[in-house]
Amino acid sequence: MKQTLRRQFLKTSATFGAVAASSGLLVACGGSDDPVAPAAKNIVETAQATPSLSILVEAVIAANLTGALSAPGTLTVFAPTNDAFTALLGELGLTKAQLLANTGLLTKVLQYHVLGATVKKANIPLGKAIDPIVPGTQDVFKIDAVGANVVITDGRNRKSNITATDISASNGVVHVIDKVILPADKDIVTTAQSVPDFSILVEAVVAAGLVPTLQGTGPFTVFAPTNAAFAAALSELNLTKAQLLGDIPRLTKILTYHVVSGRVLKADVPVGAPITTVQTETFSVSAALAITDQENRVSNITATDVLTTNGVIHTIDKVILPNILP
Repeated sequence: MKQTLRRQFLKTSATFGAVAASSGLLVACGGSDDPVAPAAKNIVETAQATPSLSILVEAVIAANLTGALSAPGTLTVFAPTNDAFTALLGELGLTKAQLLANTGLLTKVLQYHVLGATVKKANIPLGKAIDPIVPGTQDVFKIDAVGANVVITDGRNRKSNITATDISASNGVVHVIDKVILPADKDIVTTAQSVPDFSILVEAVVAAGLVPTLQGTGPFTVFAPTNAAFAAALSELNLTKAQLLGDIPRLTKILTYHVVSGRVLKADVPVGAPITTVQTETFSVSAALAITDQENRVSNITATDVLTTNGVIHTIDKVILPNILP
C-alpha cells in the first residue's frame, strides 16, 4: 500500500508543485487542458499530491481513515504540514513510529481536524465553537481573524495558523495549518487548578463541594474571578477567607452565580440581555464586556474563551454577586 502511495506521490508531485507556485492559496484555476484537475481528486489524493503533507498521509493510512476521507461527501480538513507533525512529536516526546502505532490517539487527533461539512474560508464562523467529527465527545475548537492571519485555538488553547485555504477536492475542501491541533485534555476544575491566579477560586469550589459538578459532562461557562477579585470581595463583604469558605450556603450561591449552562464563547455572549445562571438569578454583559450583577456592581471580563473538555472559562476582575447583600 505504501509503495503504491509512494508511486502516486512521485507521479503527481511535480504537477502539484507547479500549480502551487502559481497561487498563494494553492488553489488551481486551470481549465480542461490541465494535466491534473485538482477538483477531481478527493481529499486523500489531494494530500498525496502535496509533498508537505506526506506525514499526514502516513497518519491517515495508519489510522485506517483513508476510506472515510476518500468517500463522496462534503468534508473540511485542516491539514497539518510535515513541520507541524515534527513539532508535535517533540511536544509529545514521541517518535513518528510511536505516534503512528498509537491508533487510538492518532484516530482521535486526526478526526479532530475534520468537519462534516464543507466550510470555505469566507464561511468560517469566526469566534464560534466549531465541532469536528470526533464521535462521543464535546471536542471543539475556534477560529479567529488575528490581523491578516486566520488562527485556530484548539482544545488545549494552543494556536495554529491557517497558512493556505480553499484547496478544492471532489469531496470537500482542505485548509493547510502549521501546527497539529489537539482536543482538550483538562476539565474546568483541572484547568483552574493549573492557573495560579485561580487558587482561591479552586479553594472555594472545593469547600462548596462543587468539584464533581464542574467536572461533569456540562458543558458549562464559568466566569472565573482572580485571586485579587476574591480579596476585594472579602473586604467588601467584611469577611475573612475562612469565614466565606465556612459559610457553605452563601459560598454556593455566589459560586453558582458565576456559572452558566452551555458553552458560551465570547462571540455568542448575548450583549445587553439577561443571562440566567445555574443559581437562577441573572446578570448582563455590555458590548465592552462589562458584567452588571444583581447588586448593580460592575466586573470586567479580562480574558475570554479558555477551552476545556466540558466548557469554557472567562476571567473576570471582580466577584459578581447575586442578591445577597443587606
